[in-house]
Amino acid sequence: MTRDEYLTKLFVAFSLVSVLSDKNDCKVLRIRNKNTGCDMVVRSYPAIIPAYNELYSIAFKHLPTIYDVINCFDGQIVLEEFIEGITIAEVMESGCYHYLGARKIIRSVCYALKVLHERNLVHRDVKPENVIIDKNGRIVLIDFNAARKISVGGKDTVIMGTVGYASPEQLGVAQSDARTDIYAVGVLLNVMITGKHPSEKLAKGKAGKIVRKCTNVNPDERYQTAEKLAKQL
Repeated sequence: MTRDEYLTKLFVAFSLVSVLSDKNDCKVLRIRNKNTGCDMVVRSYPAIIPAYNELYSIAFKHLPTIYDVINCFDGQIVLEEFIEGITIAEVMESGCYHYLGARKIIRSVCYALKVLHERNLVHRDVKPENVIIDKNGRIVLIDFNAARKISVGGKDTVIMGTVGYASPEQLGVAQSDARTDIYAVGVLLNVMITGKHPSEKLAKGKAGKIVRKCTNVNPDERYQTAEKLAKQL
């Protein structure tokens, strides 16, 4: 079955609410069950993303629920929980965070990463647009199309991630691992507090020290686990 064939069958029971993203043959749609009125996200990718098969078995409050993963002849379809809320990027349109507010969010991101890393997964695209807060205050790390399994040795053969948040190893220098996400979290913390990348303006005090350690060029000098970073916050 192709992706289009699957979506055609899906739209018998669901209607399109909105197109959340459509680029490079990757589509993210918000759809609604015609009978129940409940919304869901459907992701259509031109390649298989192994991380979603792993996420399908994970139930954790800081990660989205994956309802189903369908591997097609021409890629993959992912049925995912729709989270009604606002991203950190949208919140920051009104200004920066104070440290205490940023700390609460970063800790939740760390807890989500801890679950991923324990399953040998690295997110590789932690950024304001990929952290969402729902109407009940639940903080969720989303969007795993750049995620990959951690392997020993070698280096990343496909450059993924977002400029400014991507660690040096994501640029083909070495292999991505848990510390790759630590780097991005450090950048995220700094951006939330100052509105700037740490290379432009470093956060003051304790936050600045944490950011410097997270974003060290040498992965061995960063926090080695998300759990250790969460405790340091």
